[in-house]
Amino acid sequence: MTKSIDYFLALSSPWTYLAGPRFKDLVARNNLSVTYKPYNIMHVFQLNGTKPVGQRPKPVQSNRLRELGRWRDFLGMPLNLHPAHFPVDPTRAGRVVIAAQLGGTDQAKTIDLADGYLRACWAEERDLADDATLVAVANEQGLDGDALLSASDGDDVSAAFEANTEEAIEKEVFGSPTWVCDGEVFWGQDRLDFVTRFVEGKS
Repeated sequence: MTKSIDYFLALSSPWTYLAGPRFKDLVARNNLSVTYKPYNIMHVFQLNGTKPVGQRPKPVQSNRLRELGRWRDFLGMPLNLHPAHFPVDPTRAGRVVIAAQLGGTDQAKTIDLADGYLRACWAEERDLADDATLVAVANEQGLDGDALLSASDGDDVSAAFEANTEEAIEKEVFGSPTWVCDGEVFWGQDRLDFVTRFVEGKS
């Protein structure tokens, strides 16, 4: 049974936000080791011809909103369909998460940090492009937000972010959330049941 997961994500994704609590439960239940891999999703979109949300055909945009509403209600999670600060570049928030991991932050705290940024965007009307928000959210998770923000500008964090992006391209990751378990790629929060079956040896 696999005990490690690479998690490719963008901290601006509502689908990644919706996956958060269930993935956290899966990790705790199976004592999994998770490596969070924020990556340059817009670069990957460009390579694959995927358009940003606002440039997609109107029926696709409308269906996205319907599905977000359905999943929000089904999961009982607060979610603003039209958040005040979206679209937003998730790079800075992702780099803070990378800085936390590289600095030895406890895995549970790293999970809470990533979930905190997602919740800030999609449930709390906070701006992930604002450094003060990034610091505040980290502080709320019991971390040193100022130190993490400063560390996020380091060369090691830049190198890790670029490496994550190259790895995403190599492994044919094309969206968020995406989990890679023993070489198997699972894309989308609605595939979490399949991730669960895989890590628990049921498939």
